[in-house]
Amino acid sequence: MGELFRSEEMTLAQLFLQSEAAYCCVSELGELGMVQFRDLNPDVNVFQRKFVNEVRRCEEMDRKLRKSLWLMSKQQNEICPADFEPLSLLLLQASFEKLENELKEINTNQEALKRNFLELTELKCILRRTQQFFDEVGFSLESKSIKMDFVAGVIKRERIPMFERMLWRVCRGNVFLRQAEIDNPLEDPVDGGQVDKSVFIIFFQGDQLKNRVKKICEGFRASLYPCPETPQERKEMLAGVNTRIDDLQMVLNQTEDHRQRVLQTAAKTTRVWFIKVRKMKAIYHTLNLCNIDVTQKCLIAEVWCPVTDLDSIQFALRRGTEHSGSTVPSILNRMQTSQTPPTYNKTNKFTSGFQNIVDAYGIGTYREINPAPYTIITFPFLFAVMFGDLGHGTLLTAFAVWMVVRENRILSQKNDNEMFNTVFHGRYIILLMGIFSVYTGFIYNDCFSKTLNMFGSSWSVRPMFHHETLETHRNLQLDPAVPKVFNGPYPFGIDPIWNIASNKLTFLNSFKMKMSVILGVVQMVFGVSLSLLNHIYFKKPLNIYFSFIPEMIFMLTLFGYLVILIFYKWCAYDAARSKDAPSLLIHFINMFLFSYNDKSMKYLYTGQKGLQSFLVVVALLCVPCMLVVKPLVLRHQYLRKKHLNAVCSSLPCVKEPFSMICCLQFNFGDVAVHQAIHTIEYCLGCVSNTASYLRLWALSLAHAQLSEVLWNMVLRLGLSINSLIGSVAVFFLFAIFATLTIAILLIMEGLSAFLHALRLHWVEFQNKFYSGAGYKFVPFSFESILEGKFEE
Repeated sequence: MGELFRSEEMTLAQLFLQSEAAYCCVSELGELGMVQFRDLNPDVNVFQRKFVNEVRRCEEMDRKLRKSLWLMSKQQNEICPADFEPLSLLLLQASFEKLENELKEINTNQEALKRNFLELTELKCILRRTQQFFDEVGFSLESKSIKMDFVAGVIKRERIPMFERMLWRVCRGNVFLRQAEIDNPLEDPVDGGQVDKSVFIIFFQGDQLKNRVKKICEGFRASLYPCPETPQERKEMLAGVNTRIDDLQMVLNQTEDHRQRVLQTAAKTTRVWFIKVRKMKAIYHTLNLCNIDVTQKCLIAEVWCPVTDLDSIQFALRRGTEHSGSTVPSILNRMQTSQTPPTYNKTNKFTSGFQNIVDAYGIGTYREINPAPYTIITFPFLFAVMFGDLGHGTLLTAFAVWMVVRENRILSQKNDNEMFNTVFHGRYIILLMGIFSVYTGFIYNDCFSKTLNMFGSSWSVRPMFHHETLETHRNLQLDPAVPKVFNGPYPFGIDPIWNIASNKLTFLNSFKMKMSVILGVVQMVFGVSLSLLNHIYFKKPLNIYFSFIPEMIFMLTLFGYLVILIFYKWCAYDAARSKDAPSLLIHFINMFLFSYNDKSMKYLYTGQKGLQSFLVVVALLCVPCMLVVKPLVLRHQYLRKKHLNAVCSSLPCVKEPFSMICCLQFNFGDVAVHQAIHTIEYCLGCVSNTASYLRLWALSLAHAQLSEVLWNMVLRLGLSINSLIGSVAVFFLFAIFATLTIAILLIMEGLSAFLHALRLHWVEFQNKFYSGAGYKFVPFSFESILEGKFEE
């Protein structure tokens, strides 16, 4: 995992690669996938670089391979690393040209044979249908004193109506058309599709009509065929056509068998060639990023790489040098630079989903605290607070377990469904969301809107009401202050008696609203605490004294105090005193307004007025501390360094004074504005962010109510029928209940809770310590290139 809580330490390194070993060394680095090359020729046109011809040849081979793969049947072949040699480019190109020429020749011959076969088949259909046309006409062409001519052919079926109208209009009704549909579709020799056609014969008189008819047939792309006039000649021609069709079908079968053998033979090596070509193209493209020294014997490259992987990179360079046969070793030299390195967080299949959630907000600044480890716990937990249901959580967990157990099989299938792939890549996120939802479902004691009586209710109606009262009254009020009615708190979660209580929502609303505030304040305080680690690591003491400490005091004196009041009220007021408990919301509002003149207002504890006034004053004093002090201190430090630089410059013994001390320009206005924006955003954000966490309460209430409505309006309808019809109705209603549960409560409500949990982490949690102003480390990796994760 490396450094899980911070991004990996990166370094800029310079590589000196011998020309004969550069190809193999870059190949080994691509297999390793731990270096990001920098472009050392930014001002050089892409078409003017040294290896542009090799890249073009690889692109041409890639095109030919894609065409070959398109012709082949889909076969799953494992991607294995291929050995690379500089001369393999010429060998591969020769093999590709040979394969392409052979396939082109086979396809051309096969297309010509199919076209001939189509013509013979159409002629066969004409000869079979012509005699029927003559019989329907009712006369013989030879017996008439007036010579009648005719033409016969084949046309696409959808063109027949327009074709007939055109003949009638152009020939002014002086032609006689007969047509019949060909029963079986014919194969198009070009694209292999199925085409529906019809046979037609046109009778006319005179050469003028003959020319018109042929031009119309040509315009409608109809195929005309010679047709004898006598039945005997047509019979003899049909026999000859059948013989030619049988011979041609045999040749076509042999040609197709030969074509399949060629494709099957090529399929065994084409995918490996495809991998080689893609890798070779990536290598030459990377070599174009390097500089070539004046001796033309060495390539110079600059790469970003993790410090922990320097030994692996050295071994890869050594393997590449040995494989190329070069006697001069490649050199890796670490460089000192003031440039900001890329951010690289090592992940595995479990943590990658949570890291993607963080990176979607913004790539972390180099060596900044990484929120992903904390997101692994807080994200599914906040989701579960809104989605808390034992039954729904179990279904979600079962679906995630299925994806985790079958992940190898699903990965091997290479599904192209983008929506399923998105869900599958987040399978471990869904697994934790389901497990936490089961936990919060136990806390809420909610399972498909029903409660589980696992420990027996802590409420008892027997000491307070008689049996007759229970039978005659639908709603009864239980007083928890009456002895033996309330037997102490429920051991775990919510007492099941609340499921049938008329004030259920009143109780749960108060509980979930206060719980949301507590969770929100705790997470925000934790986020502010993480900013301290950033300030310590980056050695910014001013941020500690004038940002972190005032921010923490501001948060704790106001909203931390509110959390303490919530716990105090829960502990200080029992069942007997619950009616006298004051409203925390009113007290909190009066705290900001310094409103203590109401004589009827009950205080929670002695000295509440003085303590609350003190806390508000301290919180207000933190605002100018954050707003003014830091810019003034920075200005004072800048003026002091500037004065020291001027003094050193006036000394004759100092040739090069400390000019670098004051090399950076300081703009007091920009610093003051930036600090003012940060202060206002934080102070207002503490209020708005705390209120934003109330979405935990709102969505939890909405999910529970939707589940209860679905139960009462669908499944309960069938359970209320006490007959055979009710048994049949339950069968169908359960199918509707299950469908709506999955579609609405699992998918729609789950997606809604997911998005709200995402917002709480991006806006309310991460903005306290995470700037996300970095750029991602994108190493040169063959695995990423072959998987298509990024384009060159």
